[in-house]
Amino acid sequence: PATKKELTRYVKFGIDLYKGNPYFVPPLIFDDVNTLTPGKNPAFEFSEAQSFMAYRDGKPAGRITAIINRLLNEKTGRQEARFGFVDFIDDPEVSRALFETAEQWARERGMKRIIGPMGFSDMDHEGMLVEGFEEMGTMATIYNYPYYPEHMRRLGFTPEAEWKEFYIKVPERIPEKYQRIADLVQRRFNLKVKKYTSRKKLAEKYGEDLFRLINDAYADLYGYSPLTDKQIDYYIDMYLGFLKLDYVSIVVDSADRLVGVGISMPSMTKALQKSGGKLFPTGWWHLLRAMKGHNDVVDLMLIAVKPEYQSKGV
Repeated sequence: PATKKELTRYVKFGIDLYKGNPYFVPPLIFDDVNTLTPGKNPAFEFSEAQSFMAYRDGKPAGRITAIINRLLNEKTGRQEARFGFVDFIDDPEVSRALFETAEQWARERGMKRIIGPMGFSDMDHEGMLVEGFEEMGTMATIYNYPYYPEHMRRLGFTPEAEWKEFYIKVPERIPEKYQRIADLVQRRFNLKVKKYTSRKKLAEKYGEDLFRLINDAYADLYGYSPLTDKQIDYYIDMYLGFLKLDYVSIVVDSADRLVGVGISMPSMTKALQKSGGKLFPTGWWHLLRAMKGHNDVVDLMLIAVKPEYQSKGV
């Protein structure tokens, strides 16, 4: 297993490669290190992974993590590996060496196919940017250079799913038509919107149900890996402790059962760029300032509606 020092070097390479790029948003270094560390990330209970780094002339030139999610493979009946956390300089020999190494690792473990970029679960970064290279990234999405998809095509990879990102201008008030439909749906299904002022109470009342709802709502999405009980506990601790409750919408039925949830948060993009992926010495201050709303953009992080209520206006 890689040491913390090695994983830190691995994560930092993925940040240093984009130095000076105005659109790239770095992850928090400690967060990615924890994700890649057995014992820290509960996904290792049903997954195995190996991270690799490529060097050119003694300098880091690329990285890739090969992952086998056995829980998902049992569900789908596939012998499928994933690759994620992939970055490389614009050198075909480097990208070929990375992917051949990851594929060989997967092949030795009986895998027949490899897909990505994906992480252990959908809570990790996934996907490869193929257009919009001059759009600002977000904390939840991957930014990569335009040469990446060219390397992928050269290596024989083909796109299997397409994800789109939208930029929405918030109107000064809710359009009358939307408000009318919302009121109608709320009355028809006897629903109510709940607001919380205590993160602790929100976590106790709906924390587990919230992530179980996400499991149900996202079940048929491409490559979705259902969150286990331990992962749910992990993400409750990780996310619900710092959410701004003004940005959380909870919709329940007449029996107080969770029907829909919407979680957004003030954009961390500029704060993370200023932090360079580090909390200290000043990164925490930029992040705290952004959380308090010192910007005019919010990121829609998670929206989920119970399957039986989907396409009904909830």
